[in-house]
Amino acid sequence: MHGQTSRSKLKIAVIGGGVIGLSVGWRLAQAGCAVEIFERGEAGKGASWAAAGMLAAGVETEPGELALHGLCRASQEAWPRFAAELEAASGQSVELRREGTLMVALNRDDTAQLRYTYDFQRAHGIALEWLNGAQARQKEPYLHPNLAAAVYCAGDHQVENRKLVRALRAAFVAAGGKLHEHTDVTAIESTAGRVTGIALKNRRVDADVVVLAAGAWSGEIAGLPPTAKPPVRPIKGQMLALRMDPAAPLLRHVVWTPRVYLVPRADGRLLVGATSEERGFNNDLTAGGVYSLLEGAWRALPSVEELPIDEMWVGFRPGSRDDAPLLGPGEIEGLVYATGHHRNGILLTPVTADCIARYILEGEVAEVIRPFAISRFAGSQQATAKEKA
Repeated sequence: MHGQTSRSKLKIAVIGGGVIGLSVGWRLAQAGCAVEIFERGEAGKGASWAAAGMLAAGVETEPGELALHGLCRASQEAWPRFAAELEAASGQSVELRREGTLMVALNRDDTAQLRYTYDFQRAHGIALEWLNGAQARQKEPYLHPNLAAAVYCAGDHQVENRKLVRALRAAFVAAGGKLHEHTDVTAIESTAGRVTGIALKNRRVDADVVVLAAGAWSGEIAGLPPTAKPPVRPIKGQMLALRMDPAAPLLRHVVWTPRVYLVPRADGRLLVGATSEERGFNNDLTAGGVYSLLEGAWRALPSVEELPIDEMWVGFRPGSRDDAPLLGPGEIEGLVYATGHHRNGILLTPVTADCIARYILEGEVAEVIRPFAISRFAGSQQATAKEKA
């Protein structure tokens, strides 16, 4: 898009201050660009704050998602380097933990499904270990005594997403970036097919490049033609955290059960997630949602019934039509997409930041993000535009 010699003169507006917007902004500020991030609320307090921080490129791989798996795997491999660099730049820990992840089966039906998933993932190069119930309980003694089987993925880890948010914010500001919180972007402005800036409620901001990284709100921003509007919607997720004794936690590994996932934190919190609901931006915690989380956790880890509830919350995953992100350029020159990461926003942070910054600075679309251009939706968006006309 722009040559290396002019990169320090680039004026870049990033819409969205979650982990994606902050990490892209940090990379660009490191390169000498004048970067401003505009966040509708408090930076990092949306989906990034609500997440569980799992880096699960292995166990989340499903049929039909092999291109996405390649992207996730590339990002997972980048995480140790990314975390170390971010911690050095921010002076803050992001608590990257590498105990690995367990997927557990509680009965015969669960075991059959787990075996199918295991065979599929192994066939596509994911390193997994099959465990019987006793072997699984050697790793996690408090799992249900009648546990049928489990799969261990040593390569799937976790990061403390809330610490990640704080570290990214600090690193971005330290690199010279400007962060505007509680600042709504009302429109993206363009002339003759080229972006010119953004409109706020009381003023406009000129920009050579606009990065659209507003998560579930990316499709709500005005100014784009229908074919350039990202088909991103909110997918509601309810979650809760229980309080363990940090000196004697019930779990040390991330555990996927048939109904919920369990993520232990170093401070003793045990995250339990998450529902997946098509409810728009409804942020109600519901009795049914909380009950399903607690029951799912109890079935795999009976001792949770004695733990106090520490916190409950709702987040909105940015979901696209194929549950994969929108990355890179589109039809409007200077507008770059970095949105629609669905359940993989934390995992995909390093690869998104590096590839989006590389495109803006060098004009090169990395091979790993090519399948995720907004142009893959062109036919369906044109049809939708005609229906609304």
